[in-house]
Amino acid sequence: MIYSLSEYIRYLIFAAPVLLFAIWAQIRVKSTYSKYSKIRNSRGLTGAAAAELILRHYGVTDVRIEPCRGELTDHYSPNEKVIRLSENVYSSTSVAAVGIACHEAGHAAQHAENYIPNKIRTALVPVTNFGSRFGLLIAFAGYFLALLANSPIGYYVIIFGLLLYGLVALFQFVTLPVEFNASKRALQVIDETGILAGNEYKAARRVLTAAALTYVAALATAIVNLLYYALRLLGNSKRN
Repeated sequence: MIYSLSEYIRYLIFAAPVLLFAIWAQIRVKSTYSKYSKIRNSRGLTGAAAAELILRHYGVTDVRIEPCRGELTDHYSPNEKVIRLSENVYSSTSVAAVGIACHEAGHAAQHAENYIPNKIRTALVPVTNFGSRFGLLIAFAGYFLALLANSPIGYYVIIFGLLLYGLVALFQFVTLPVEFNASKRALQVIDETGILAGNEYKAARRVLTAAALTYVAALATAIVNLLYYALRLLGNSKRN
């Protein structure tokens, strides 16, 4: 039932608004990045140099900044204390590169200051990985247990599996304040120290705002997926 063509169509209809929003968010972040990656900042700072200024502002001295392959693959690794910037950000002097690099430095500052939402997100990583891999499998197992064996235990197994799968939505929910705060830290220092000013500052803010929409879309997608499977599995198990 779950993997039939009609079920896929039903899912697409159910999730269409969120899927369209997610596609739009991805298009916007790429188009915004593409637009402002062509505009050089007046100070000639590279992304790596700008990130270093943010770290210095927060007194963070034990974090390295390294280039990595790919586009928009920029991230901060707290375990290694390394900011990895995509090659087009690391050495670029565009306002987009500066905004993105400073955002990642904002994550390093969060880690150094033991920012609570960031600690919660880090703690959720292992259980979220488990839930994303096995939550639906357990829920489906419960469904077939209820369907084939007509066992009430199957209903509770479904709920347990859905709760595990729901950790994905919880993780995305906790991610929002972490990402928003990293951008807030970055933009505040950019403004206060004059790393970027005027239209350059506004451009960096637009890049980070567009990026933030992808995290909102990820949360919405996780919630819709959870609701869809809850309605289908729990609803069908009750009817059967």
